[in-house]
Amino acid sequence: MSQQGDSSTKRALPGDPKDVRRSFRVKLQGSVLVLIGLPNRRQMRAALHMLSISGGLIHLEKPLDEKIEVLLIFHVERATIRAKAEMLFPMWATQGWLQPFRFTGLTDTSRETLEWNLKSFLASRGDGAAIGAACSG
Repeated sequence: MSQQGDSSTKRALPGDPKDVRRSFRVKLQGSVLVLIGLPNRRQMRAALHMLSISGGLIHLEKPLDEKIEVLLIFHVERATIRAKAEMLFPMWATQGWLQPFRFTGLTDTSRETLEWNLKSFLASRGDGAAIGAACSG
C-alpha cells in the first residue's frame, strides 16, 4: 500500500476556506414566515421552505432578481434572526417559486443562535427525517 497522501482524500478543518462540508438543513415547509426587506425599502412576506446556518430556500409568489441583497427577518423557536442575504437563481414550483438565498451578513452570535434554535426546533418536532445531515459537497 502506498503511503502517499492524496489531496482529494484530505478533509479541511471547520472554518478553513477549503471546508466544503454542508451545514445541516431543516425542512420548514412554510411553517416559518419571513419578512423580506428589499433594496427599495419595500417589504414583502414569504414562507421559509428550508433553512440552514449558511442560507435557505424561500417560497414566493413571484421571484426576486438574482443577486439582490435583502434583509431577512424571521423567528425560529426562541430567536428572532435579522440578517442580510443574497438571493440566488429561482426555481419554478407547483404553486409559486422556490428561491434559494445565502446569508451575507450573519454575525457569529446570530449564526450560533440560529444553529441552536434550529436544533431545538427539530427536537421539539421529533422529526429527525427533516434534517439534512452534514455531508460533503
